[in-house]
Amino acid sequence: MVKGLPQPDDFTAAKAASTPVVRHLRQVLLWPLQLLPAPGGPGKGQRQRQQHARPWRVLRDLGDATPWRELVDEYTGAGGRFQERHYNEFVSFLPVVQRFLYGQGRARREAAAANPRRGEADSPMRVFRRHDIAQVRVQTRPGAPVLTLDIAHIDLYFFFDVDMVLLNVEVMARDLPLPLAEDLLYRFGRAYPSGWDEAGQALHCLHSAEWLGADGQVLAQSDAHLREVFLAHVAEHRAPRMAAHWAHVMQPLVAEHAEGEGALRFRQIEYYRMPMMAFIAVDEPAALSRNDFVRLGLVTGAAGLDGIGEGGHLPDFEARHCYDRFWVDAGAAPRTRYLCSGHALVVVGDAQAAFYTCRERGVLAQFRHQHFLLFLIAHFQKSALLMFSDRLVEALQALNVASPGSVRRFKRNIRGSFEVFLRFTHRYWFHEVSEQAHVRALFHLTTQHLGVDPLYTEVKERIADMNSYLDADSLRRQANTVVRLTVVTIFGLIGTITTGFLGMNLLAEAEAPLSRRLTIFAVVFMATTALTFYTMAKSKRLSDFLDDLSDEHLPWWRKAYALARVWLPRRD
Repeated sequence: MVKGLPQPDDFTAAKAASTPVVRHLRQVLLWPLQLLPAPGGPGKGQRQRQQHARPWRVLRDLGDATPWRELVDEYTGAGGRFQERHYNEFVSFLPVVQRFLYGQGRARREAAAANPRRGEADSPMRVFRRHDIAQVRVQTRPGAPVLTLDIAHIDLYFFFDVDMVLLNVEVMARDLPLPLAEDLLYRFGRAYPSGWDEAGQALHCLHSAEWLGADGQVLAQSDAHLREVFLAHVAEHRAPRMAAHWAHVMQPLVAEHAEGEGALRFRQIEYYRMPMMAFIAVDEPAALSRNDFVRLGLVTGAAGLDGIGEGGHLPDFEARHCYDRFWVDAGAAPRTRYLCSGHALVVVGDAQAAFYTCRERGVLAQFRHQHFLLFLIAHFQKSALLMFSDRLVEALQALNVASPGSVRRFKRNIRGSFEVFLRFTHRYWFHEVSEQAHVRALFHLTTQHLGVDPLYTEVKERIADMNSYLDADSLRRQANTVVRLTVVTIFGLIGTITTGFLGMNLLAEAEAPLSRRLTIFAVVFMATTALTFYTMAKSKRLSDFLDDLSDEHLPWWRKAYALARVWLPRRD
């Protein structure tokens, strides 16, 4: 609800009559974050990889120490009755996507309870929800109305074998002036301020934000105005600092360089502006100007891009960003338009159409279920690919070719990344998610703007190049080993044939006492071992000598020099 504070010029009563009013607003934030292994975590190798692949276990095992609770079966309503809107959601997707989103069903989950490892593999996606935050009180800019938005839900999405978590926050409000709604969409999903003005006010983010409990108590509030704190954090860690109210939502997960202990640590993958979806119901959608649709589709805020939709600017906006299959004066929800820029997916429709605002079967139900999931899949794919690319960079930065241990760690990291990428491809990579025309079209539009397909090709080629390099390096090492063994064999063959010619023994000690024979055996063994090791150490130069010796075009003095070069000092 809008409280009665003084209105700024953008929202004066003089404009109230002509300003469209958003009767129903839903904003959904979806922020991908990379999970990091806990410093000093227990164990290494397989044990550590298993724990890292199942971070939801850490959160689940905290019990009452955290407000997060796992949603074991989100799709069953009161009395155990399966909700129709969830059924419509389920049948919208292809079977391979259904298995990713919903696992193998309650029967398989119960059957796997005795085998946790199998149970985890059967559920690629895990969802946790907190219920302690009921509302958020925000002010978009100084002097703007203070809004109290209801929280629909706050969730965390984990994925098997991918070290990522997606924060999902859905808020709702009613009867907002369109400019105020545009400002809210623009400013709400900011993890930290992008800067400050001359007066010290944070730029592009909310002027104030407070999470409220069910009793109206303030649980946390934004500290975006503390400029020096954010500056000092970046100066020390070369990493951004998350605003206090978002840090509170994530607890007990904490940012990479945050102070204090956390059950899990995370860091930013994409831009600090969270991807978002919006459901907007107005009285007359056709009355909205082209500027309004441009601001909503590109999420520029009330004052952003003024007049850019006029005078020939953005001539391809409708072609690139609008899905207008339902933008007609017919059907159950007439004048419904979808706007997509990759970063945002916005649907605008008629508040008077019962089907448009229906939570069970209408557009609102589709927005909160089918459209949310296709948006989640697209951003999950992009973020996972960015994470794989970042891991390759980290592996290269840690590589020291002069250190055998560093080389071995580099090989393990690259091999591990290649294995995880293969599993990601077969488990999570979809070109098609649905056969329903509008779901398929919106998914393609989202992935096209996000550039997911070119990114996948680029990451795949990089990982393949790394793996090919390791294969080539292994073949090179094997070839060098074969050369060395060949050299040792050739020079050892000389002594073997010489001493074993016609079964002749240089020392007839067969009848000597046992102690004498053991002494001779030990001496010969040590001498042979030392000669073998010395030959192995000189095998590279001896191999070059054998190459020169086999060359019929070289004179004898060049061959003699090649033999002498075996013991000459190396010249770099």
